[in-house]
This record gives sequence, structure tokens and C-alpha cells, in this order.
Amino acid sequence: MTRSLENHTIIWRGFSIEVRYEQNWLGTEGPFSTAHLQVNTVEPENAPLPITETGYRSRFIDAETIAEAGGPVAFVKAWLDQAAEAKSWKEQQEKARQMTLF
Repeated sequence: MTRSLENHTIIWRGFSIEVRYEQNWLGTEGPFSTAHLQVNTVEPENAPLPITETGYRSRFIDAETIAEAGGPVAFVKAWLDQAAEAKSWKEQQEKARQMTLF
């Protein structure tokens, strides 16, 4: 079995992010086809994102879901945008913008 891995770099709200995607991770076709999606913050290195506190996220997902979203890049951007609406992410970003004296 030949593996096919896509590598993309995107810029999202000032973060440089690597998106790696393997459409057919298990080597199966049909309703049990499983894809593997990896998201990693490159710059700033390992910076938190709204989908991960460590800067890295791995997700196993139905390949059809990725295709319906327009591919791995479109899926990740939509995922990040949706997660960025969370109150916790907004609070974290606000704290990061404010300087502290202690």
C-alpha cells in the first residue's frame, strides 16, 4: 500500500500552521475509510490555538467530511474559526494582548 500525505502551510490570524493530511490512513475504502489530520503551530512554535493548548492536534475523521468542507485546508480554517468563537479563546487572546506588571 502506497501512502499519500498532503502537507500544507497556512497563515491564520498571524499564526503559521502546518496541516498534514492522509486521506486513506487505514488503507480501506467505503464507509469505513478513515483519514488522519494533523495541525501544528509552526510560528510561534507550539503556540496554542483554539483547537489545542499545546500547538499540536491530531484528529481521525471520515475522509468524506474533509472533502465536503473543500479539502483539509478549508476544513482546518473553518474549524479554527468556529473554535475561536469560544469565550475561553477570546479571554486567552485578550490576556495575551494586555501587558502585566507582575
